[in-house]
Amino acid sequence: MSRRVLVTGGGSGIGRALARGFAEMGDAVTITGRRMAALQETDGGRGMECREADVTDEAQVAALFEAPYDVVIANAGGGSAGKLRTVSLADWNATLAVNLTGTFLTFREALRGMGTGGRLIALASTASLKGGATIPAYAAAKHGVLGLVRSVALEVASKGITCNAVCPGFVDTPLAAQAVASVKDRYGLSEAEALAQVVAGNPMGRLVMPEEVVAAVVFLASKEASMVNGHALSVSGGEI
Repeated sequence: MSRRVLVTGGGSGIGRALARGFAEMGDAVTITGRRMAALQETDGGRGMECREADVTDEAQVAALFEAPYDVVIANAGGGSAGKLRTVSLADWNATLAVNLTGTFLTFREALRGMGTGGRLIALASTASLKGGATIPAYAAAKHGVLGLVRSVALEVASKGITCNAVCPGFVDTPLAAQAVASVKDRYGLSEAEALAQVVAGNPMGRLVMPEEVVAAVVFLASKEASMVNGHALSVSGGEI
């Protein structure tokens, strides 16, 4: 039976891969984001429902849930690099808003109608599980996401709903490409040298592939994962 699946931040990167993965399994997929053109590119004729929405806006998030979803994936997120002394209050607030508040609003609305067997899944990060000298706001926000996931998991367990997080390392997406370019420019390295520095924390020495993240999320959304609850699944080659 086809499930109703919501993926926030579905216009690029991991969100795009997730949306296409669930659509290919025959699920009815709704994707959200702030740019309709990007959402339509993700769809590419696959029959997804594309909804413009900013996950930091309470009313816009609420409007997504006219009908309940079986699987809700809070994927929208982002943040800029910079040591704590250089982080402005505006950047700090914006990073917490999109990563943590956005997940809170998405999960809160999802639970108003979600029934037994429902799945709440947050795309967190290895930054949920460790610090980072140049990502203090992002790491703090993602630690908060994991705390939210663990708390919600306890709340919904008796209702037959699960809440989990997937925590990837650096994934082969445009964001990773930006990180490689930044390192290349900052230190005057070749692209290969910059990539090696970016993936240095991964014992396998490479970027995580988007389909590897999709596989982890698909498992957590499955009925076979009904006893996996409040878990942080690291997809990072042993980094964590």
